[in-house]
Amino acid sequence: MTRTLAALGKYASLVLAAVLALVPLVVVLFASFKTREEYATTGPLVPPENWLNVANFVTAFESGRMLLGFANTTFILLISVTGTVLIGTMAAYALDRFDFRFKKAVFAAFLLATLVPGVTTQVATFQVVNELGLFNSHWAAIVLFLGTDIISIYIFVQFMQSIPKSIDEAAMLDGASRFTIYWRLILPLLKPAIATVVIIRGIAIYNEFYIPFLYMPSQQLGVISTSLFRFKGPFGSEWEVIGAGAMIVIIPTLILFLILQKYIYNGVTAGATK
Repeated sequence: MTRTLAALGKYASLVLAAVLALVPLVVVLFASFKTREEYATTGPLVPPENWLNVANFVTAFESGRMLLGFANTTFILLISVTGTVLIGTMAAYALDRFDFRFKKAVFAAFLLATLVPGVTTQVATFQVVNELGLFNSHWAAIVLFLGTDIISIYIFVQFMQSIPKSIDEAAMLDGASRFTIYWRLILPLLKPAIATVVIIRGIAIYNEFYIPFLYMPSQQLGVISTSLFRFKGPFGSEWEVIGAGAMIVIIPTLILFLILQKYIYNGVTAGATK
């Protein structure tokens, strides 16, 4: 009897969590296919009468300039993720393979950086970005994404510790340099960690709103998140159009997550146990 109640409680909690996560998505999905009159006269959980009504999606895509937003997001995403992988793996290689003074202090500094809320340093960060002449350019977001990804370094360090140092020693006996060892031996062995970081970091950059909104105010530089935010102006009361824009933003991330979810779970689990 106790086991039955425990099983019922477990599955009931899972069902409740799934419902709480899916209801907002269902509301947005229903709204995106409704006309303005239908949205005003029906409840949020009432399905639309015509599932072939794509006028809201056309309006959101064209008037919201979401194609430009996707292009800008892709540009920033590719450079930022590539740079994150290279900088993160190099930093992890140095931290794990080299012994130097104040090594523990460096680890502590990385940890401290993760504990400080980013919003508390935005005034200083803005001044630095402005002095570098990067304000209102794609490179402002790219530099900030590259410089604030301490978690990726820790993920790479955890995986690096599982790679025997004897591999480095054998390669050095054969005359390989440190860079050759990193590039040809260590980097290929870090593929699971790289996959994890690319997925997690890529989704985070794709969903990021604050940095593009603050550092790239020009409409020509708008990413997908700020393109959606601009619907608060001309489409502030047309929630069905806003819902369609939200679905356009959500669908790519959802598809990517469903395809690559096993890599996310496996990578995070492996990194936690190494």
